[in-house]
Amino acid sequence: MPNPRPARFAVPLPATTLRIRRAITADHAGLVALENETFSSDRLSPRQWARHLDSDSARVLVALAERELVGAAVLFFRVRSPVARLYSLAIGKRARGRGIGSALLEAAEQQARRKGCTRLRLEVRRDNKTARRLYERRGYRAIGTLAGYYEDAEDAVRYEKTLPVD
Repeated sequence: MPNPRPARFAVPLPATTLRIRRAITADHAGLVALENETFSSDRLSPRQWARHLDSDSARVLVALAERELVGAAVLFFRVRSPVARLYSLAIGKRARGRGIGSALLEAAEQQARRKGCTRLRLEVRRDNKTARRLYERRGYRAIGTLAGYYEDAEDAVRYEKTLPVD
């Protein structure tokens, strides 16, 4: 008899149903809810989300499983800079461990390349081993540490990846 799925996988999210697209204004409430579920500090405010959704220097991507918002990525761009910044990558608790973070990261890298960027940088909490493994598996390398970077004084590790030219 097969082992039953753990409770957190009670409602499977098949990879075939995952869709990533640019966020729209109608996603605002879901993005705020995802932010509050995912992060205990250093959260984007509802006002910041609204500003990023309507910004030329930001790109917000959402991952949808069926019609449910299960993840988001926020990218920042600076005019004439070859470096894009992944400001945030959030996956809903129920959707973790299904490759959604990797899919969003791939989509973020594609967006950065489309904007003419040759590198993507990000900061991640030193104690977030799961996220750090994801970045390292996807070819990011640690380029520094930022002491006391987060609201709770946790250090950040800065990562960077050189993006392949299409």
